[in-house]
Amino acid sequence: MLNWIWLGLVLLAVVLGGISGTLSEVTNAAFEACKTAVMSIALPLAGVMALWLGLMKLAEKAGLVTVLAQFLRPILKFLFPDVPARHPAMGSIVMNMAANMLGLNNAATPLGLRAMQDLEKLNPHPGTATNAMCTFLALNTSSVQLIPATTVAILAAAGSKNPTQIIGTALFATSCSTMAAIIAVKFFEKLPIYAPPAPTRNLAEIEEESAEAQGERPALVRWALPVLAAFAIFFLWLGWMFLNGPGRLDRGVMIGIVDTVSYLAIPFLLAFFPLYAALCRVPVYEEFIEGAKEGFQVAIRIIPYLVAIIAAVMMFRAAGGIEIIARWLGPALSAVGFPVELLPLVLIRPLSGSGANGIFAELVQPGGPAGGPDSLISHMAASIMGSTETTFYVIAVYFGSVAIRRTRHAVPAGLVADLTGVVASVIICNLVFR
Repeated sequence: MLNWIWLGLVLLAVVLGGISGTLSEVTNAAFEACKTAVMSIALPLAGVMALWLGLMKLAEKAGLVTVLAQFLRPILKFLFPDVPARHPAMGSIVMNMAANMLGLNNAATPLGLRAMQDLEKLNPHPGTATNAMCTFLALNTSSVQLIPATTVAILAAAGSKNPTQIIGTALFATSCSTMAAIIAVKFFEKLPIYAPPAPTRNLAEIEEESAEAQGERPALVRWALPVLAAFAIFFLWLGWMFLNGPGRLDRGVMIGIVDTVSYLAIPFLLAFFPLYAALCRVPVYEEFIEGAKEGFQVAIRIIPYLVAIIAAVMMFRAAGGIEIIARWLGPALSAVGFPVELLPLVLIRPLSGSGANGIFAELVQPGGPAGGPDSLISHMAASIMGSTETTFYVIAVYFGSVAIRRTRHAVPAGLVADLTGVVASVIICNLVFR
């Protein structure tokens, strides 16, 4: 499916550019996309990847990944039945989902890429996505977030009187999109059209490698518990101080708690993983370096996939494709009660995160198409931003990191999740804010 979507975007961009006389803009967009993919995304990601993959190596050696997988074993076993319960992939998936929920984007992407690498080790047909990979991508594209921090910030900058009031509607919509993603991916994987090819790797060898990857959890030193207790108390104190800081509780206790957790989560992980590994007698510096080495390699590996998808999207947008589709679909959507003003945002959201942020910021400005940041349409747009994701970017980065070319049912499942998030946002906002 991705083959046809990519080809359609490129051909339509050239045809529309030729008809409208914007071929030079289309050409410039293609070259700008190459620069963006390499200089703005891949290379900055290399350093972040090195940091998080180094930390994940410590967590893996210390047995923390196995502990995380066992903690959520019943849920993970339903979602990923083909992945052994104690495989490192399970722990990586849990950490990625937790980072997404807390809005820790700098951590979520590297942890997600690590999860894809772990899942690739279980792949009996390299180059083709497994059911577990498609499920993992569907969960990421359904964008589970407790607080859409970027969206709230844009509303606040536009002068909204209560920018956080969309948190509840966004949470409802993202819950609906996640359920839809799970149902869709489980349905699509059973269709003959998405059947995987014959295995090219020996399944017995994969199972043996999986058993070796699980390994035995190293024991803590005898004096580890007092050290870990002191560490936990210190961070609880930091959390209490932050939570009770000036203005922290003005938006409510629950939001204050989530803000505190988001503020402390990364510093906690940066310190906890090396400390715990050291208490398990793991040579922390050496293992961190071994894990960090993979970061640059992954960043380089995803460049072709980034160039392909970003070039197609930017070319299509430069040719005016988004505006043309919005004009064509506008009358039909108006007839069913869908605000036409939301259409450009809905169309660009699966394609470009920065583009969607730009459209959303313009939409909610005072005097803008939505009628101001506190209007019903602005609330709908904000809920859409908090319940959907840049599906094609996520697929390009995650699958590109493990050289997956045949994406099977990942794209339709992700688009079903996006569509559900949009519909749920419109419905819930009509009920809450009208």
